[in-house]
Amino acid sequence: MTTITLTPAQHAILAYALEHTDGKIVWFPDNIKGGARKKVFDGLFSRALITTDGTDCFVAAEGYDALGRQRPEPAAPAAAPIEADPEIEAAVTAAEATWAQERPTEKPRTRENSKQADVIRMLKRPEGATVRQICEATGWQPHTVRGTFAGAFKKKLGLAIVSEKPQGGERIYRVV
Repeated sequence: MTTITLTPAQHAILAYALEHTDGKIVWFPDNIKGGARKKVFDGLFSRALITTDGTDCFVAAEGYDALGRQRPEPAAPAAAPIEADPEIEAAVTAAEATWAQERPTEKPRTRENSKQADVIRMLKRPEGATVRQICEATGWQPHTVRGTFAGAFKKKLGLAIVSEKPQGGERIYRVV
């Protein structure tokens, strides 16, 4: 039999869980905070002294052994599985087939029907586009539009984007 040596903090956490919360880990000593709490917790996990059910943590069988406590009895098996009713199975299959036929088919997103493609089409128009127009069309913020010009369009796609600002008007961008 191997003896597992616990730190005082690990011992206190496991003992509290067994004595007060049926093995659920819900308490840490007040002097264990922040990074120290994470280290203690990681130490318990790495040595398989605690386990999780996805939401909460509990003392594992090895944690009981480390404290010299008797392991709990395994839970009683669940009720026998219910046999499938052939009529219900047939109804479900029919409903799934009907749903698959009636479900509208969505057009998969491609480069041709993306927001980026829409913006490029706007910039290729003879009149070009303003940042405001692109924001309205895409739902993007102005900084996103300008960042897309510099990053995706100029650097990645190699597009030449020019801008001009008419007297008293908004700046207009075009792809040349």
